[in-house]
Amino acid sequence: MNRTVIYLLFIIGVVGIGSLVGLFTPTGDWYQGLQKPSFNPPGWIFGPVWTVLYILIGIAGARTWIEARNSARMKTWFVQMVLNFLWSPAFFGLESPLLALIVIVPMLVSIIVFIRQAWQPDRVSALCFLPYAAWVSFATVLNLSILLLN
Repeated sequence: MNRTVIYLLFIIGVVGIGSLVGLFTPTGDWYQGLQKPSFNPPGWIFGPVWTVLYILIGIAGARTWIEARNSARMKTWFVQMVLNFLWSPAFFGLESPLLALIVIVPMLVSIIVFIRQAWQPDRVSALCFLPYAAWVSFATVLNLSILLLN
């Protein structure tokens, strides 16, 4: 398969599935009623941030698929993606900051593991995951803070 097609499939797939998850798990009245920490960002920022992150995740996934399809690194990429797509249904869909925290912690660990696994063989993929790791680290603190405040 052509490399360009692989990149497009990964990027469109990740952005598309991420968008669908967001569409089917809106924040709703429950979230609006929660106490949030002072560092909670405005709601409008999440869409643009996640779109950029999903593009970077897709790029890293495509690069890994092309270079090391059957590797532990590719498996780690898929694990973090599944956890990523489970977080919103856990937090917003089931209205459970605790369950979401149980999802986001291993998600963050798998992101860090992917960075470590990719660092030597594919620095570009590892670098694509650095902003993702930073955002999910922040989201983990935010998730924990919401759990503790409510």
